[in-house]
Amino acid sequence: MKSKELIGKYIEFFKTKKHQEIPNASLIPTNDPTVLFTTAGMHPLVPYLLGQPHPKGKRIVDVQKCIRTGDIDEVGDTTHHTFFEMLGNWSLGDYFKEEAIHWSYELLVHALKIPAERLAISCFGGDRDAPKDEESAHIWESLGIPSSRIAFLPKRDNWWGPAGAIGPCGPDTEMFYWTGPEPFPQKFDPADKKWVEIWNDVFMQYHKQKDGSYIELKQKNVDTGMGVERTLAVLNALKDNYQTDLFWPIIEKIAEVSGKKYEGNEKAFRVIADHLKAAVFILSDDKGVKPSNVEHGYVLRRLIRRAIRYGRMLGITAAFTVKVASAVLPIYPEYEELKRNKKFIFEELEAEERRFTETLEKGMKKFNALLAERKKVISGAEAFLLFQSYGFPIEMTTELAGENGVSVDVDGFEAEYKNHQDLSRTTSAGVFKSGLADNSEATTKLHTSTHLLNEALRQIVKQDIRQKGSNINPERLRFDFNYGDKLNADQISKVEKWVNDQIAKGLKVTRKEMPLKEALRSGVQAEFGEKYPDIVSVYTIGDEQHPISREICTGPHVKNTKEIGHFKIVKEQSSAAGVRRIKAVIE
Repeated sequence: MKSKELIGKYIEFFKTKKHQEIPNASLIPTNDPTVLFTTAGMHPLVPYLLGQPHPKGKRIVDVQKCIRTGDIDEVGDTTHHTFFEMLGNWSLGDYFKEEAIHWSYELLVHALKIPAERLAISCFGGDRDAPKDEESAHIWESLGIPSSRIAFLPKRDNWWGPAGAIGPCGPDTEMFYWTGPEPFPQKFDPADKKWVEIWNDVFMQYHKQKDGSYIELKQKNVDTGMGVERTLAVLNALKDNYQTDLFWPIIEKIAEVSGKKYEGNEKAFRVIADHLKAAVFILSDDKGVKPSNVEHGYVLRRLIRRAIRYGRMLGITAAFTVKVASAVLPIYPEYEELKRNKKFIFEELEAEERRFTETLEKGMKKFNALLAERKKVISGAEAFLLFQSYGFPIEMTTELAGENGVSVDVDGFEAEYKNHQDLSRTTSAGVFKSGLADNSEATTKLHTSTHLLNEALRQIVKQDIRQKGSNINPERLRFDFNYGDKLNADQISKVEKWVNDQIAKGLKVTRKEMPLKEALRSGVQAEFGEKYPDIVSVYTIGDEQHPISREICTGPHVKNTKEIGHFKIVKEQSSAAGVRRIKAVIE
């Protein structure tokens, strides 16, 4: 089975169950600082999982591109990936366990023709936060799955979420496929790696609070996730995800560039293929992320440089990242952003490879000199020197050290890093204080303020200014917009005054659903590069006939601008070429 066939069957199956398909969201989450990247299909849907009506209704389905950075060091085996596609179907306060499990079984056994004898199930075993999920187990048994192939597991195995520190979450039931030889086991042993997880139904019954406690959600949801790469390998009886049509053309290109065979060099091939595919998709995003030493750019830089190091291990000495990247694009013809931003992708890969290649050899000499001193620990200062002078991400230094039986003082490195640049490596983990998931009063006020700020910039600075991205937590808003010059003090003062004048007027904020084409035709503002469903939520500030602002948005928002308070810009700076960034607070 080809990847497009699997995706097509999944989407069409749920359309027959009255689900509406929604478009792929950006890899860079909008207005949510809980994570750096979209990590799951549910991530862009958090406002709707918390109760806001979705323009497409209560049943939706999609395939979502995702990036997960927690397993970068695991990439190199047969199943781990940084970039992957996630198939998902959702019930937003509509159906629950009974229908979700029945449809999961129907899709797997009847639509995808998987023998029921090859399936096993896990359910949540219960703890002090939530009871044992007997209900799900009974539903599976009613479908013919014997109790011997149903296991109850703890929270670390059968509980999903939240995506950040707080938010919607709940117990899940996971489906496993037997990849070993016949006869199929009559008893499910979760520790047996020949049982491979292929699907996950999450029952979002709870909301995790800031204090770590869980409360019942008023709107109970179903959130499912099926990894395309892993499921595709299973359906094709492959024990290696990299042999599917989503990776094999890239593997062949690496073989061509390196002159080496995949067999015997699997880890290096997989790391290069995975990391450069992920880098291509990050670079393809219209938000214009470039390699850097902070946040998204740091992850991007780490991926590219790790791929280059493994290329050197294969004996590749000439520039190769663009050649390998060129094999990624034909695999995903449906993603227009890959075509639209092809020039940017290739230029940034080429530039980063050139930068790193210039210092890699010198850095390796320095690293080997440290090893020659027979050290057992590379100090924080030494690790920081490798980072600052030779461009070695700390993860690369720890990986190299581990390969040579040496440890690294990571805490010492972080102290050095903070002292020199007031940065912290923890940005690469992508975890921040809060986000849309909290729907706090402060976040809501700041969210509405971004709409006013967006319009103020058009009124005061330039009419064709458009939003290029935003990031909100309860402490501040961050707003990116297209403009080539630094704002002067007079402009900043006038923008602030304009926003505060609208706040003082006590303008009404209303929400209305309408077709996307109608909204855009009527002049409603939308974020550049963002993909929207064909029915959208439009928030209007002010009188419907003569509004101050009209934007496509998912919320949350105040009901009246007087609720916001006093708006103040605290910083204006460059974000990327042709993009400025404003940080502001509510006083």
